[in-house]
Amino acid sequence: MSPTTRRPGSVAEVLASEEGPAVAAFFDLDGTLVAGFTALVHSKERLRSREVKAAEALRLITTAIDFQIGRAGFDKLITDGARALAGQLETDLDALGEKIFRHQIADLLYPETRALVRAHQQRGHTVVLCSSATSMQVEPVAAYLGVDEVVCNRFVVDEEGRVTGEVVDPIIWGEGKATAAQRYAAEHGLDLTRAWFYADGDEDVALMHLVGHPRPTNPGPHLTKVAERRGWPISRYGSRGTSAVTNAARFAVGFGALGPITALGTARAAMTGRKWDGLNVLTSTWPKFLLDSHGVSLTILGAANAEKQRPAVFIFNHRNQMDAFMAAAVVKHDFTAVAKKELKTNPLFGTFGRLMDIAFIDRADSAKAVNAMHEVEKLAAQGLSIIVAPEGTRLDTHEVGPFKKGAFVMAMSAGIPIVPIVIRNADDIAGRDSLTVQRGVIDIAVLPPIDVSAWNRAELTERIDEVRAAYLDLLADWPTDDSDPRLTGG
Repeated sequence: MSPTTRRPGSVAEVLASEEGPAVAAFFDLDGTLVAGFTALVHSKERLRSREVKAAEALRLITTAIDFQIGRAGFDKLITDGARALAGQLETDLDALGEKIFRHQIADLLYPETRALVRAHQQRGHTVVLCSSATSMQVEPVAAYLGVDEVVCNRFVVDEEGRVTGEVVDPIIWGEGKATAAQRYAAEHGLDLTRAWFYADGDEDVALMHLVGHPRPTNPGPHLTKVAERRGWPISRYGSRGTSAVTNAARFAVGFGALGPITALGTARAAMTGRKWDGLNVLTSTWPKFLLDSHGVSLTILGAANAEKQRPAVFIFNHRNQMDAFMAAAVVKHDFTAVAKKELKTNPLFGTFGRLMDIAFIDRADSAKAVNAMHEVEKLAAQGLSIIVAPEGTRLDTHEVGPFKKGAFVMAMSAGIPIVPIVIRNADDIAGRDSLTVQRGVIDIAVLPPIDVSAWNRAELTERIDEVRAAYLDLLADWPTDDSDPRLTGG
C-alpha cells in the first residue's frame, strides 16, 4: 500500500496502525459523526409532537440556534434543555431519543466517519463516543455503530428515575471534555499519546492537543487555524445534508422517466408479441436510471456471475428501500421478485412491483404465502429468475441477519441455482426507512451460482448457514478485483 493511500485521516491509515484495545479512538458527535446539530433536531421534534408547550420548545430552538452562531454559551444550552425535561422518566427520554435517531438522525450520519469507526473497530481499538451532547442523543448513535463506550453529559435523576432538571457535574464541554477523556483514559489504562480524536468544534482544541493522532473533521474556523498551524490533517465531508427540495427533484427525475421507458417497453412487447421483451426494456433501464438520478453509482465485481446460469434465485442483503433496485440493476432482465406485502403500497417499489408481477407475500398468512411462492415457482419454470432478500426485512447495521428458508426452498423446488449478490454499503446512501437518498458509490459483488440440486431438507439449515457465511467473509475482507477466487469459484 502506497503512502498516498495511507494519507492521514483515511481508513487506510487506521488499518495500517497498531492493533489492540490499548489504543483509543475518540469520536465527537455533532458535525463529526452527524451532519448537523442533534439538539436542534430534538427540539424541533418535541415541538412537532407537542410534547412540550410551543413557547418552551421555541425557546429551546432559539437557544440552540444562538449557540450555533455563538450568541449563547453551552452551559445555557444544556441547562435550559435539562430544565425543560424535569419530571420526565429517564427511560421515556431514552425511548424518545431512539425514536428520533431512527426517524431523523440516522440518515445524517456521515458514511466517511462511520467507515473510520469500523476501521478502528477492525483494529481492535477502544472506540469511544466522546460528546458534549446528552445521553439521549449520543447513546442511540453508539448502539447503532456498535460502540460500547460513551462519554457524554447526563441528566440527574431522582430515586424514581425522573429527571430533576439538572445535569451531572462537571459539564462536558471544551476543556471539560478534555478532562473527561483524561479521566476515562486513566480509568481504562489508556495512553492518550497513542489515541485518536475526531472532532469539528473549536472547543475541541484542548483534547486535540492531548492525543497523539488529532484528526480535525469538518473543523470550525478556530480549529482550522490551529490545525493548519500545527500541521494536523483536516478532513471535510459533504456527503450529508441533502435538502428535501433537492431530494424531491431527484426523485421526480427518476420516477418521471418510468412513463417514457414503460411506453418503449410496451412498444417492444407489441412488436415481438412477448410481454417480457417489453418488461426487459424497463428492468434493464429504469433501476439504473433511478440510481443515477440520485447520484448513486455501482461498482460491481463478479458481474459475469449474474449471467452464468439463468434462470436463478438471486439473493441480496437488505438495508434500505434502494438496494432492491441495486439488485435489479445487476440482474437486468428476465426476472420477477418476492417481497413482503407492505411494500405493495410503497410509491416507488409498489409501482415497479406491479409492472413486474412481483409476488407480494403476506407473512402473517402462511397459506397465502405458500400459494404466492408456488406462483413464483411457475414463473421460474418459464425461464424467469427470482430476486429475494432472504433476511426478510431491512436491517440497521452492516451485519447480515439470519436467512429465512423461503428463497432456498424455492430454488430447490424449481431446480435452479442460488446466486448471492453481496451489497457492501447500501446504508451509506439511505437509512432503513428513508426515502431521502444521498449521493455515493455502492460496492457490490456477485458470487458464482450455487448448485442446489443435491441439497435436501435435512441439511438445509447447514447449507443456508454456509451461504450466509460467504456474505460475512466477503464483507469482512472485500475483494479488490474480479480475479478473487471467491468470485471466480477457484
